[in-house]
Amino acid sequence: MVPVSGHLDMKKLAKAAGLKKIDMVDPAVASRVTGYVPGGISPFGQRTRHRVFLDSSAENFPAILVSGGKRGFSVMVAPQDLIQVTHGTIAPIARDGSHPTGN
Repeated sequence: MVPVSGHLDMKKLAKAAGLKKIDMVDPAVASRVTGYVPGGISPFGQRTRHRVFLDSSAENFPAILVSGGKRGFSVMVAPQDLIQVTHGTIAPIARDGSHPTGN
């Protein structure tokens, strides 16, 4: 998970996962294995437990919003609680200074 204003850095995520290289999964596969529609994939309640990675910038906030399992539905949670519940990892996985609009 990365900030909504950022972009995932695939090389940084691969490093955090202890892998040489990673690729994004096809949206249809993501839907099938998580039980959620892409754009609403939640770190909670998936059919199969998957590794969760949260960008380290989340530690700057007492609470963050994550997908609640449906497009447009978010859940507020403390970053440390999210990591504890999902057995996740906090790592610098967002591109530095990135913004979807290019600013």
